[in-house]
Amino acid sequence: MVGPMSDEERRAGYQRLYTGFVVLVGLSAGLMALSGGATLAQAALVTGVGLALGGALIWWLLWTA
Repeated sequence: MVGPMSDEERRAGYQRLYTGFVVLVGLSAGLMALSGGATLAQAALVTGVGLALGGALIWWLLWTA
């Protein structure tokens, strides 16, 4: 039988979830830029901005919860 999750396991799971969300937002922004005809440098810049915005969104969601 499986016992309940420890606090450490729960924190690690949340950290993976948050990281995955931020990466998803950043890569999505970069891929949208590439599909719109951006150069690689522009797409890299947009990906960086997307990662920052994804991090800000996670921070805001945790702050308001």
